[in-house]
Amino acid sequence: MEYKDYYKALGVGREASQDEIKRGYRKLARKFHPDVNKQADAEKRFKEIGEAYEVLKDPEKRAAYDRVGQGFTEGQEFRPPPGWNAGFEFSGGGYGGDAAHFSDFFEELFGGMRAGTGFQRRRGGMRARGEDHHARIMIDLEDSYSGAVQTVTLQTTEVDGAGRLVIRPHTLNIRIPSGIMAGQSIRLAGQGGTGLGGGANGDLFIEVAFNQHRLFKVEKKDIYLELPISPWEAALGATVTVPTLGGNVDMKIPAGSQSGQKLRLKNKGLPGQTPGDQFVVLKVVVPKATTEAEKEIYRKMAAIMPMNPRSALGV
Repeated sequence: MEYKDYYKALGVGREASQDEIKRGYRKLARKFHPDVNKQADAEKRFKEIGEAYEVLKDPEKRAAYDRVGQGFTEGQEFRPPPGWNAGFEFSGGGYGGDAAHFSDFFEELFGGMRAGTGFQRRRGGMRARGEDHHARIMIDLEDSYSGAVQTVTLQTTEVDGAGRLVIRPHTLNIRIPSGIMAGQSIRLAGQGGTGLGGGANGDLFIEVAFNQHRLFKVEKKDIYLELPISPWEAALGATVTVPTLGGNVDMKIPAGSQSGQKLRLKNKGLPGQTPGDQFVVLKVVVPKATTEAEKEIYRKMAAIMPMNPRSALGV
């Protein structure tokens, strides 16, 4: 996927004010509108201009784009890193159009932001409820397993009196409930947008995602672990120590086990009313034969226990 330089598309610098971005868009939109410009590439340029303006006109999307795109230039190979948008606080407006009309680059970054995901303004007389805000944070699996309290600083975006983008910190203490899954949200009542005319503040919804773990992978509430075992443990069976999120446990490996075989540790996944399980995927590790004596052992095994591991392939 290629990086899109939205500032270049609108003919403005990265320090441009919101008014300068609007003027740049209007000027180029008039110039390349397909009803006015009959050049072969006019429609393509018009779409590129519209895509750039969709991002840069919105201070929140602009701030996120600025951070993820640091150091990239137009056309450079680009892939956003995992959790790139964590720590940004977005108001609920989202994107109301069809991201398919824009580039894969736009879809990758902003296609999941849909209008109305949190913008629920209620009016009663002169009062207006504040917007709901949304943010995403990265937590460790251990925090979900045990529960935790974290101090989190989110980045909120606003435009100052000169029309320049300003990023301000929003620091919160967040209680991580035990057993929360990736994609679930924590609701902080009254921590969203300020209400108008005495109206109630909106809420802040914190979506949770997990940091990559050095041992475990997670699917919903289930935990997966690849466990290396020796050939003799696999062939003869053994009782081995296995790490879990709740600490080490002993697990019995059946005789005749194979690589890829999956064993279950019941209720050793993420906690909850129905706890998840931990699945242990076996990986047989074959020791290297470096000495003549070690090589002779393998030769004896080949003679005593001949086998064709490729027989299922017909060869």
